[in-house]
Amino acid sequence: MATLDCDVLVVGAGPTGLMLANWLVKLGVSVVLVDGKEGPTRESRALVVQARSMEIYDQLGLGDLVSKAAQRATALAPGFGSRVFGRIPLGPLGAGVTPYPWIEVLEQSRNEEILYANLREIGGDARWGSALTALAETPGGIEATAGEDQIRARFCVGADGSNSVVRRARNIPFEGVTNPHLFYVIDATAAGGLVESAINVRPGGEDFLVAFPMAGRGNWRLIGAARDTDGDGEITEEDARARMRNTFAVTYGDSRWYATYRVHHRVAARFRDGPLFLAGDAAHVHSPVGGQGMNTGLQDAHNLAFKLADVLQGRAGDGWLDRYEDERRPVAKTLVATTDRVFGFITSQRATTRALRRLLVPLLAPIGVRRLPRSGGGSRLFQYVSQIRIHYWPSAAAREAAHGHRDPVVGRRLPWTGDNYAVLREPSWQIHAYGGVADSEVPDLGLPVHVFPAAPRTALRPGRLYLVRPDEFVAAEASPGEAATIFRAALPVKTAALPK
Repeated sequence: MATLDCDVLVVGAGPTGLMLANWLVKLGVSVVLVDGKEGPTRESRALVVQARSMEIYDQLGLGDLVSKAAQRATALAPGFGSRVFGRIPLGPLGAGVTPYPWIEVLEQSRNEEILYANLREIGGDARWGSALTALAETPGGIEATAGEDQIRARFCVGADGSNSVVRRARNIPFEGVTNPHLFYVIDATAAGGLVESAINVRPGGEDFLVAFPMAGRGNWRLIGAARDTDGDGEITEEDARARMRNTFAVTYGDSRWYATYRVHHRVAARFRDGPLFLAGDAAHVHSPVGGQGMNTGLQDAHNLAFKLADVLQGRAGDGWLDRYEDERRPVAKTLVATTDRVFGFITSQRATTRALRRLLVPLLAPIGVRRLPRSGGGSRLFQYVSQIRIHYWPSAAAREAAHGHRDPVVGRRLPWTGDNYAVLREPSWQIHAYGGVADSEVPDLGLPVHVFPAAPRTALRPGRLYLVRPDEFVAAEASPGEAATIFRAALPVKTAALPK
């Protein structure tokens, strides 16, 4: 049995754990990444990469690689049963707000392969076949047993899925509900009856179908309600195939993967418990239909990595880590509540709800096809779905002082202006200005300063300075005269480095 010492033990080498390990290694933090599997996931599983996650991949230097590997969905195609009401192009909805105004379809297995290859390239690795079997808190952090290894770390992050060993070891409640219905997922070949290069969404009176285009001609991910026709609790693929053909006029040849599952809507009661943290599916699970789960986990990892590095490298005290739960748990709660309501409406078998679906979907979908591409509402919808509009409160006091009114810039991911994201590839605290400020007016806080032309199509104001966090969120805004005081208050509070 080997004894390993590190700064952070990451349990679970799925997309969340691999993203976290990549960023920690990039930031100079020593990491041990363990997983009971023998290697990256082979099944496709989660498969949507939203615009915000693409921005994170780009900051890591993998944006082009992920884009080339993915199948781009350029539109939404709403329908009802076998009827299709047209296409809602995604490009116009996301134009001007992100360099990635689409939805990329790339299965979890490929995300893991890309992240694992990059982790090894930058000097990290994963200890496959090393399941966590023991975990205990110590005065200096944690001690754990994984496979044949004894591991000592200052912090531990459970990114080990919905049945998280880390979460259960700490007795953290996983609060929420399980949808009573059974659902199927099929990776199908030679599929027909679907709108090409679009995410097909077809709620019905009793059933629903969501289809995502995958790489390769005729390859699709099909998700729908699985009816138990034999009353034995099992749903065969032929049952699902028949319902798709009869209800939605969708056919396919062979399947590369077929599985049934139940949808859970749950959030962990705590994302931090002393030196232990939860991220990804270990912290929150919900319906896969909206393509949010893997993305939320990737963004958990991105957020947490910088906070851990700040503390471990002496730029902040331990209390800085509380901000991870303060920021990411409300995002998870809102997401789970929203997907629960939407999914409940789509899947409810109440007579009144079925009647509403039959009435409202055929009525509203054609209106959406005509109006959303040309409306501000369509752009906001894209930003919500792509997780660009996420907002963090700097503190409970700030929220109370603002009476709950969110600032259009502070607490949000930095608005994209077309040329200001290149400097974010250097993951550091930065000061930005967008017109109306001379270099000499920027206070010297020892931070990189970037002055850009005015950005009139964004909420960034000329004559103002913006403090940008390493994770690309705006921490504060101020006039040049006030910036030194306001920005110092928003920066991590320096502290002595933690003992090794």
